[in-house]
This record gives sequence, C-alpha cells and structure tokens, in this order.
Amino acid sequence: MRDWLTRRFGKARLLRWVLNLYPPYLGAGVRVRHISADFRDVQVCMGLGWYNRNYVGTQFGGSLYSMVDPFFMLMLMENLGPDYIVWDKAATIDFIAPGRGPVFARLSIDQALLDDVRQQTATGEKYLPQWQVEIHDGSGTLVARVDKTLYVRLKPPVRQA
Repeated sequence: MRDWLTRRFGKARLLRWVLNLYPPYLGAGVRVRHISADFRDVQVCMGLGWYNRNYVGTQFGGSLYSMVDPFFMLMLMENLGPDYIVWDKAATIDFIAPGRGPVFARLSIDQALLDDVRQQTATGEKYLPQWQVEIHDGSGTLVARVDKTLYVRLKPPVRQA
C-alpha cells in the first residue's frame, strides 16, 4: 500500500500529507506547507490558537521547537540514502521575541553540505554536522533560533566493505 501511495503521489508529497495528519502536529497547529521533491527544502508554519497558547498569550516554546524538530534528520536521511545512520544528537532553542501570531520556518540543505557530510564520513568515522534554522512571524520578526546537531555515520556493513 505504501509503495502504491509513494508512486501515486511522490514520497515528499506523501510525507507532507502524513505529517499534517500526525496527531502531535495537529495538536500543536503545525502545518507542513512544502517539502521539495528532492527533500532539500521544507517550509512549515504554525498558527496561534487556544491549543498552543501559553499563560501569557504567546506560542509555547515546545511548539516552536517541535515545528522544526524532525526535518534536518529526514532531509539528510533522504539525501544520503540507506547506507548512513542519521540521528538527532542535540538541539538548543534561543527565544528572541514572543510569537503572538502565525510563525514560519524554512529549512534547506545544499549539495555542498551533502558533499561535506559524505567526505567527513567516508572513512567510517562519525560526523556531527550542525545546522541553524530561524523561526519568524508574519512581519518577518525573528521569534526563535534553533541549533541542531546530528549524528551521521556509515552503517557497519558499508564501513567494512
């Protein structure tokens, strides 16, 4: 069934649809607006409602983080392929301004970054690449900055080959 859906709609489009129905994202009001077919560009947004508003009327910090949490790992996994182990290792979020309305984030990776990851892991060593994503409100004001560190390594059978 999954293979049929992937062929019919495309992997990126199917993942976007699934994530938009994922209960934690539904509950937080997170919407995945776009995932490029090559998994190198993702755009997400989150409105402000009673379900994700804190005591002082702004976005919950956890909701702000959750809207960008899985994407660098997913993007890297899809671009590196099945020979790599990719895990989230660490993350920090710096809250800059209160989110008082809809917020938006765009995550992207480029070929240079993928080449760097492949080069750093070619000998079988682990690599801990770091990325940063900014979350902005509708007027472009920076609301939060998220720093992500991933763990990347060739899988053991590939390392031994």
